[in-house]
Amino acid sequence: MESIKEWTKSSIEELEKRLMENLELKDMIKVSSDFTKFKEIDSLINEYFELLDEKELWKEEPGSEGEIQKIDEKAESLANEILTLLLPEDEFKDRNVFLEIRAGTGGDEAALFAGDLLRMYLRYAEIKNWSYEILDESKSDLGGYKEVVVRIKGKNSGTYMKYERGVHRVQRIPVTESGGRIHTSTATVAVLPEIRDVDVFVDPKDLRIDTYRASGAGGQYVNKTESAIRITHIPTGIVVTCQSERSQHQNKDKAMMVLRAKLYELARREQDEKVSSQRKNQIGSGERSEKIRTYNFPQNRVTDHRVNLTIYNLQAVMDGNLDLIIPKLIQYDIEQQLKELGII
Repeated sequence: MESIKEWTKSSIEELEKRLMENLELKDMIKVSSDFTKFKEIDSLINEYFELLDEKELWKEEPGSEGEIQKIDEKAESLANEILTLLLPEDEFKDRNVFLEIRAGTGGDEAALFAGDLLRMYLRYAEIKNWSYEILDESKSDLGGYKEVVVRIKGKNSGTYMKYERGVHRVQRIPVTESGGRIHTSTATVAVLPEIRDVDVFVDPKDLRIDTYRASGAGGQYVNKTESAIRITHIPTGIVVTCQSERSQHQNKDKAMMVLRAKLYELARREQDEKVSSQRKNQIGSGERSEKIRTYNFPQNRVTDHRVNLTIYNLQAVMDGNLDLIIPKLIQYDIEQQLKELGII
Protein backbone atom coordinates (compact mmCIF):
# COMPACT_ATOMS: atom_id res chain seq x y z
CA MET A 1 0.00 0.00 0.00
CA GLU A 2 2.99 2.32 0.57
CA SER A 3 3.89 2.22 -3.12
CA ILE A 4 0.25 2.95 -4.07
CA LYS A 5 0.24 5.89 -1.64
CA GLU A 6 3.38 7.42 -3.20
CA TRP A 7 2.14 6.85 -6.75
CA THR A 8 -1.24 8.42 -5.95
CA LYS A 9 0.43 11.46 -4.38
CA SER A 10 2.65 11.88 -7.45
CA SER A 11 -0.37 11.52 -9.78
CA ILE A 12 -2.31 14.20 -7.89
CA GLU A 13 0.62 16.62 -8.13
CA GLU A 14 0.90 16.01 -11.87
CA LEU A 15 -2.85 16.50 -12.38
CA GLU A 16 -2.78 19.73 -10.36
CA LYS A 17 -0.13 21.06 -12.74
CA ARG A 18 -2.23 20.06 -15.76
CA LEU A 19 -5.29 21.81 -14.33
CA MET A 20 -3.30 25.04 -14.40
CA GLU A 21 -2.63 24.63 -18.13
CA ASN A 22 -4.77 26.09 -20.91
CA LEU A 23 -6.51 22.84 -21.85
CA GLU A 24 -9.21 22.16 -24.42
CA LEU A 25 -12.62 21.44 -22.97
CA LYS A 26 -12.53 17.66 -23.53
CA ASP A 27 -9.04 17.44 -21.99
CA MET A 28 -10.12 19.59 -19.04
CA ILE A 29 -13.07 17.28 -18.37
CA LYS A 30 -10.79 14.22 -18.45
CA VAL A 31 -8.13 15.76 -16.17
CA SER A 32 -10.77 17.04 -13.73
CA SER A 33 -12.39 13.62 -13.57
CA ASP A 34 -9.02 11.92 -12.95
CA PHE A 35 -8.14 14.50 -10.29
CA THR A 36 -11.42 13.86 -8.45
CA LYS A 37 -10.86 10.09 -8.61
CA PHE A 38 -7.30 10.29 -7.29
CA LYS A 39 -8.32 12.62 -4.47
CA GLU A 40 -10.90 10.01 -3.46
CA ILE A 41 -8.25 7.28 -3.60
CA ASP A 42 -5.89 9.45 -1.53
CA SER A 43 -8.59 9.93 1.12
CA LEU A 44 -9.22 6.18 1.30
CA ILE A 45 -5.49 5.47 1.58
CA ASN A 46 -5.17 7.92 4.49
CA GLU A 47 -8.11 6.22 6.17
CA TYR A 48 -6.43 2.85 5.61
CA PHE A 49 -3.20 3.93 7.32
CA GLU A 50 -5.14 5.52 10.19
CA LEU A 51 -6.72 2.11 10.76
CA LEU A 52 -3.27 0.50 10.90
CA ASP A 53 -2.19 3.05 13.52
CA GLU A 54 -5.35 2.35 15.50
CA LYS A 55 -4.63 -1.37 15.32
CA GLU A 56 -1.18 -0.85 16.87
CA LEU A 57 -2.79 0.98 19.80
CA TRP A 58 -5.32 -1.79 20.37
CA LYS A 59 -2.50 -4.38 20.42
CA GLU A 60 -1.36 -2.88 23.71
CA GLU A 61 -4.79 -3.48 25.29
CA PRO A 62 -5.53 -6.92 26.83
CA GLY A 63 -8.55 -8.72 25.43
CA SER A 64 -8.72 -6.55 22.31
CA GLU A 65 -8.82 -9.39 19.77
CA GLY A 66 -12.39 -8.54 18.76
CA GLU A 67 -11.58 -4.90 18.04
CA ILE A 68 -8.46 -5.87 16.09
CA GLN A 69 -10.51 -8.28 13.97
CA LYS A 70 -13.02 -5.50 13.17
CA ILE A 71 -10.14 -3.20 12.13
CA ASP A 72 -8.62 -5.91 9.91
CA GLU A 73 -11.97 -6.47 8.19
CA LYS A 74 -12.46 -2.74 7.61
CA ALA A 75 -8.88 -2.35 6.34
CA GLU A 76 -9.38 -5.24 3.90
CA SER A 77 -12.60 -3.64 2.66
CA LEU A 78 -10.81 -0.31 2.15
CA ALA A 79 -7.95 -1.99 0.30
CA ASN A 80 -10.40 -3.67 -2.06
CA GLU A 81 -12.18 -0.35 -2.64
CA ILE A 82 -8.86 1.34 -3.45
CA LEU A 83 -7.90 -1.40 -5.92
CA THR A 84 -11.33 -1.21 -7.57
CA LEU A 85 -10.80 2.50 -8.23
CA LEU A 86 -7.24 2.01 -9.47
CA LEU A 87 -7.53 -1.01 -11.72
CA PRO A 88 -9.23 -1.23 -15.13
CA GLU A 89 -12.93 -2.12 -15.01
CA ASP A 90 -13.52 -5.84 -14.71
CA GLU A 91 -16.18 -7.10 -17.13
CA PHE A 92 -16.92 -9.97 -14.71
CA LYS A 93 -17.49 -7.78 -11.65
CA ASP A 94 -20.98 -8.22 -10.18
CA ARG A 95 -21.91 -10.62 -12.99
CA ASN A 96 -23.23 -14.16 -12.97
CA VAL A 97 -21.49 -16.46 -15.42
CA PHE A 98 -22.06 -19.18 -17.96
CA LEU A 99 -19.59 -22.06 -17.68
CA GLU A 100 -19.04 -24.12 -20.82
CA ILE A 101 -17.00 -27.32 -20.50
CA ARG A 102 -16.03 -29.28 -23.61
CA ALA A 103 -14.13 -32.56 -23.89
CA GLY A 104 -10.87 -32.04 -25.77
CA THR A 105 -8.28 -34.52 -26.96
CA GLY A 106 -8.51 -37.99 -25.48
CA GLY A 107 -11.85 -39.46 -26.59
CA ASP A 108 -13.92 -41.11 -23.84
CA GLU A 109 -11.32 -40.24 -21.19
CA ALA A 110 -11.55 -36.55 -22.10
CA ALA A 111 -15.33 -36.72 -21.71
CA LEU A 112 -14.96 -38.37 -18.29
CA PHE A 113 -12.52 -35.64 -17.28
CA ALA A 114 -15.00 -32.99 -18.42
CA GLY A 115 -17.48 -34.63 -16.05
CA ASP A 116 -14.92 -34.50 -13.23
CA LEU A 117 -14.39 -30.78 -13.85
CA LEU A 118 -18.15 -30.21 -13.80
CA ARG A 119 -18.42 -31.93 -10.42
CA MET A 120 -15.46 -29.86 -9.15
CA TYR A 121 -17.10 -26.58 -10.17
CA LEU A 122 -20.52 -27.51 -8.79
CA ARG A 123 -18.91 -28.43 -5.45
CA TYR A 124 -17.05 -25.12 -5.49
CA ALA A 125 -20.30 -23.29 -6.13
CA GLU A 126 -21.85 -25.02 -3.12
CA ILE A 127 -18.87 -24.09 -0.94
CA LYS A 128 -19.19 -20.42 -2.04
CA ASN A 129 -22.99 -20.48 -1.55
CA TRP A 130 -23.63 -19.86 -5.25
CA SER A 131 -26.58 -21.38 -7.07
CA TYR A 132 -26.26 -23.20 -10.39
CA GLU A 133 -28.33 -24.84 -13.09
CA ILE A 134 -27.32 -27.03 -16.01
CA LEU A 135 -28.75 -25.42 -19.17
CA ASP A 136 -27.58 -27.92 -21.76
CA GLU A 137 -25.60 -31.13 -21.83
CA SER A 138 -24.36 -33.79 -24.21
CA LYS A 139 -23.30 -36.93 -22.38
CA SER A 140 -20.83 -39.55 -23.59
CA ASP A 141 -21.42 -43.30 -23.61
CA LEU A 142 -19.34 -43.88 -20.47
CA GLY A 143 -21.12 -41.22 -18.42
CA GLY A 144 -18.88 -38.24 -19.07
CA TYR A 145 -19.72 -35.09 -20.99
CA LYS A 146 -18.91 -34.16 -24.55
CA GLU A 147 -20.18 -30.69 -23.67
CA VAL A 148 -22.10 -29.10 -20.80
CA VAL A 149 -23.28 -25.53 -20.15
CA VAL A 150 -23.95 -24.31 -16.60
CA ARG A 151 -25.24 -20.99 -15.29
CA ILE A 152 -23.66 -19.97 -11.96
CA LYS A 153 -25.25 -17.22 -9.87
CA GLY A 154 -23.89 -15.61 -6.74
CA LYS A 155 -21.76 -12.90 -5.19
CA ASN A 156 -18.30 -12.66 -6.84
CA SER A 157 -18.98 -15.73 -9.00
CA GLY A 158 -17.65 -13.94 -12.08
CA THR A 159 -14.63 -12.48 -10.27
CA TYR A 160 -13.51 -15.95 -9.19
CA MET A 161 -14.63 -18.19 -12.05
CA LYS A 162 -13.03 -16.11 -14.82
CA TYR A 163 -9.66 -17.60 -13.85
CA GLU A 164 -10.82 -21.05 -14.94
CA ARG A 165 -10.85 -20.16 -18.65
CA GLY A 166 -8.50 -22.22 -20.77
CA VAL A 167 -7.30 -25.78 -21.36
CA HIS A 168 -7.23 -28.19 -18.41
CA ARG A 169 -5.01 -31.27 -18.78
CA VAL A 170 -5.34 -34.57 -16.93
CA GLN A 171 -2.71 -37.31 -16.64
CA ARG A 172 -3.95 -40.64 -15.30
CA ILE A 173 -4.68 -44.26 -16.15
CA PRO A 174 -8.08 -44.30 -17.93
CA VAL A 175 -10.74 -46.81 -16.91
CA THR A 176 -10.59 -48.10 -20.49
CA GLU A 177 -6.83 -48.77 -20.27
CA SER A 178 -6.06 -52.43 -19.62
CA GLY A 179 -2.27 -52.08 -19.77
CA GLY A 180 -1.96 -49.63 -16.91
CA ARG A 181 -0.46 -46.86 -19.05
CA ILE A 182 -0.86 -43.20 -18.14
CA HIS A 183 -2.73 -41.15 -20.75
CA THR A 184 -2.95 -37.39 -21.20
CA SER A 185 -6.34 -35.88 -22.05
CA THR A 186 -7.75 -32.37 -22.06
CA ALA A 187 -10.94 -30.42 -21.56
CA THR A 188 -11.61 -26.79 -22.46
CA VAL A 189 -13.40 -24.40 -20.11
CA ALA A 190 -15.00 -21.18 -21.31
CA VAL A 191 -16.44 -18.67 -18.82
CA LEU A 192 -18.74 -15.94 -20.12
CA PRO A 193 -20.22 -13.07 -18.09
CA GLU A 194 -24.01 -12.90 -18.09
CA ILE A 195 -25.02 -9.94 -20.26
CA ARG A 196 -28.08 -7.72 -19.82
CA ASP A 197 -30.40 -6.93 -22.71
CA VAL A 198 -29.11 -3.35 -22.85
CA ASP A 199 -25.49 -4.50 -23.23
CA VAL A 200 -26.00 -6.43 -26.46
CA PHE A 201 -28.75 -5.80 -29.01
CA VAL A 202 -29.88 -8.89 -30.88
CA ASP A 203 -32.06 -8.28 -33.93
CA PRO A 204 -34.84 -10.92 -34.01
CA LYS A 205 -34.51 -10.99 -37.82
CA ASP A 206 -30.98 -12.42 -37.37
CA LEU A 207 -32.25 -15.47 -35.51
CA ARG A 208 -33.42 -18.91 -36.58
CA ILE A 209 -35.24 -20.69 -33.77
CA ASP A 210 -35.88 -24.44 -33.87
CA THR A 211 -37.63 -26.68 -31.35
CA TYR A 212 -36.94 -30.35 -30.67
CA ARG A 213 -37.62 -33.01 -28.08
CA ALA A 214 -35.46 -32.73 -24.99
CA SER A 215 -33.28 -35.62 -23.85
CA GLY A 216 -31.90 -36.35 -20.41
CA ALA A 217 -33.42 -35.36 -17.07
CA GLY A 218 -37.05 -34.35 -16.92
CA GLY A 219 -38.91 -37.62 -17.24
CA GLN A 220 -41.39 -38.73 -19.87
CA TYR A 221 -43.15 -35.35 -19.99
CA VAL A 222 -40.03 -33.63 -21.31
CA ASN A 223 -39.28 -36.29 -23.87
CA LYS A 224 -42.82 -36.21 -25.31
CA THR A 225 -42.90 -32.45 -25.96
CA GLU A 226 -40.76 -30.29 -28.20
CA SER A 227 -39.69 -28.06 -25.31
CA ALA A 228 -35.97 -27.83 -26.15
CA ILE A 229 -34.80 -24.77 -28.06
CA ARG A 230 -32.01 -24.27 -30.58
CA ILE A 231 -31.20 -20.69 -31.60
CA THR A 232 -28.89 -19.90 -34.53
CA HIS A 233 -27.49 -16.39 -34.90
CA ILE A 234 -27.29 -16.24 -38.68
CA PRO A 235 -24.67 -13.44 -39.11
CA THR A 236 -22.09 -15.17 -36.87
CA GLY A 237 -23.17 -18.81 -37.10
CA ILE A 238 -23.29 -19.10 -33.31
CA VAL A 239 -25.64 -21.85 -32.14
CA VAL A 240 -26.98 -22.20 -28.60
CA THR A 241 -29.37 -24.76 -27.15
CA CYS A 242 -31.30 -25.14 -23.91
CA GLN A 243 -33.40 -28.05 -22.66
CA SER A 244 -33.31 -27.59 -18.88
CA GLU A 245 -36.94 -26.46 -18.51
CA ARG A 246 -40.27 -28.05 -19.41
CA SER A 247 -41.47 -24.78 -20.88
CA GLN A 248 -40.42 -23.86 -24.40
CA HIS A 249 -40.66 -20.18 -23.42
CA GLN A 250 -38.34 -20.61 -20.43
CA ASN A 251 -35.81 -22.51 -22.52
CA LYS A 252 -35.88 -19.75 -25.13
CA ASP A 253 -35.20 -17.08 -22.48
CA LYS A 254 -32.23 -18.99 -21.12
CA ALA A 255 -30.85 -19.75 -24.58
CA MET A 256 -31.04 -16.02 -25.38
CA MET A 257 -29.01 -15.26 -22.24
CA VAL A 258 -26.28 -17.62 -23.42
CA LEU A 259 -26.41 -16.16 -26.95
CA ARG A 260 -25.97 -12.61 -25.64
CA ALA A 261 -22.99 -13.74 -23.58
CA LYS A 262 -21.39 -15.39 -26.63
CA LEU A 263 -21.97 -12.33 -28.83
CA TYR A 264 -20.47 -10.11 -26.15
CA GLU A 265 -17.44 -12.40 -25.91
CA LEU A 266 -17.03 -12.34 -29.70
CA ALA A 267 -17.10 -8.52 -29.73
CA ARG A 268 -14.59 -8.44 -26.85
CA ARG A 269 -12.17 -10.72 -28.68
CA GLU A 270 -12.41 -8.65 -31.85
CA GLN A 271 -11.62 -5.53 -29.81
CA ASP A 272 -8.68 -7.25 -28.11
CA GLU A 273 -7.24 -8.19 -31.50
CA LYS A 274 -7.23 -4.51 -32.44
CA VAL A 275 -5.24 -3.75 -29.30
CA SER A 276 -3.21 -6.93 -29.24
CA SER A 277 -0.66 -5.80 -26.69
CA GLN A 278 -3.27 -4.87 -24.09
CA ARG A 279 -3.28 -7.33 -21.15
CA LYS A 280 -1.36 -9.77 -23.32
CA ASN A 281 0.73 -11.14 -20.47
CA GLN A 282 -1.99 -11.20 -17.85
CA ILE A 283 -3.43 -14.41 -16.56
CA GLY A 284 -7.08 -15.17 -17.16
CA SER A 285 -7.01 -13.88 -20.71
CA GLY A 286 -9.41 -16.66 -21.60
CA GLU A 287 -7.59 -17.92 -24.69
CA ARG A 288 -9.04 -21.33 -25.42
CA SER A 289 -5.60 -22.61 -26.46
CA GLU A 290 -4.01 -21.49 -23.18
CA LYS A 291 -3.02 -24.55 -21.09
CA ILE A 292 -3.66 -23.33 -17.58
CA ARG A 293 -3.58 -26.36 -15.28
CA THR A 294 -2.47 -29.99 -15.08
CA TYR A 295 -4.10 -32.62 -12.86
CA ASN A 296 -1.65 -35.53 -12.37
CA PHE A 297 -3.37 -38.39 -10.55
CA PRO A 298 -0.39 -40.77 -10.09
CA GLN A 299 1.57 -37.96 -8.38
CA ASN A 300 -1.44 -36.58 -6.44
CA ARG A 301 -0.47 -33.23 -7.98
CA VAL A 302 -2.21 -30.16 -9.38
CA THR A 303 -0.04 -27.56 -11.13
CA ASP A 304 -1.32 -24.18 -12.25
CA HIS A 305 1.10 -23.12 -14.99
CA ARG A 306 0.23 -19.41 -14.89
CA VAL A 307 1.75 -18.84 -11.46
CA ASN A 308 3.89 -22.00 -11.20
CA LEU A 309 1.80 -23.19 -8.26
CA THR A 310 1.91 -26.90 -7.38
CA ILE A 311 -0.35 -28.52 -4.79
CA TYR A 312 0.05 -32.13 -3.67
CA ASN A 313 -3.56 -32.55 -2.63
CA LEU A 314 -5.35 -33.47 -5.84
CA GLN A 315 -8.47 -34.89 -4.22
CA ALA A 316 -9.12 -31.69 -2.25
CA VAL A 317 -9.06 -29.68 -5.48
CA MET A 318 -11.28 -32.16 -7.33
CA ASP A 319 -13.69 -31.96 -4.38
CA GLY A 320 -14.14 -28.26 -5.09
CA ASN A 321 -11.56 -26.63 -2.82
CA LEU A 322 -10.49 -24.19 -5.53
CA ASP A 323 -9.72 -21.54 -2.93
CA LEU A 324 -6.39 -23.36 -2.68
CA ILE A 325 -5.65 -21.88 -6.11
CA ILE A 326 -7.91 -19.02 -7.24
CA PRO A 327 -7.04 -16.40 -4.54
CA LYS A 328 -3.37 -16.74 -5.53
CA LEU A 329 -4.31 -16.12 -9.17
CA ILE A 330 -6.32 -13.04 -8.17
CA GLN A 331 -3.37 -11.67 -6.17
CA TYR A 332 -0.95 -12.29 -9.05
CA ASP A 333 -3.33 -10.65 -11.53
CA ILE A 334 -3.65 -7.55 -9.34
CA GLU A 335 0.14 -7.30 -9.03
CA GLN A 336 0.56 -7.56 -12.80
CA GLN A 337 -2.00 -4.80 -13.38
CA LEU A 338 -0.34 -2.55 -10.80
CA LYS A 339 3.00 -3.12 -12.54
CA GLU A 340 1.46 -2.16 -15.89
CA LEU A 341 0.23 1.08 -14.31
CA GLY A 342 3.74 1.72 -12.97
CA ILE A 343 2.62 1.62 -9.35
CA ILE A 344 4.87 -1.23 -8.23
